[in-house]
Amino acid sequence: MSTDLVLLARAADYAARQHIAQRRKGERAEPYVNHLIEVAALLAEATDGSDVVLLMGGLLHDTLEDTDATYDDLVERFGPEVASLVAEVTDDKSLPKEERKRLQIEKTLAKSRRAKLLKIADKTSNLRGLITSPPVGWTGARLRDYVVWANDVVQSCRGLNPRLEAAFDEAHEKASRHFGCQ
Repeated sequence: MSTDLVLLARAADYAARQHIAQRRKGERAEPYVNHLIEVAALLAEATDGSDVVLLMGGLLHDTLEDTDATYDDLVERFGPEVASLVAEVTDDKSLPKEERKRLQIEKTLAKSRRAKLLKIADKTSNLRGLITSPPVGWTGARLRDYVVWANDVVQSCRGLNPRLEAAFDEAHEKASRHFGCQ
């Protein structure tokens, strides 16, 4: 068996265990791992599965931000390349939410190719989730603001992968229509 497949399976297992009690914010309250798997699947489809580090990053991208996982733990389990990618896309939770959102727009342009691809896949998954299962308690204005913000983040990631960008554009178009952003 390929070492890459073993590492990918371990990353999926680790992500599922780290997020075991977490649910998506939407009406359906889906297991959070569904989002992680969708992000990894988007990345796999867009790259023909050619970059296992990127796929593991997709599965693990929220572990530092939303669980008790540490950078050192990711290095030990998955290596420094995966841990660095996860750290690169991790928001500083000590900052207020609006500041974190602003920094995502400002700092994404300077991120690595992998981090940008991961950002596109993450925002694509989030927009799809907004349409199929909007977060409980979110107003129409908040939903519209998220759609606009996600597009602002992705603008600095363009030019890297037409398939992934097309998936985002489709999700963005649907969300824009659905929530009256146009």
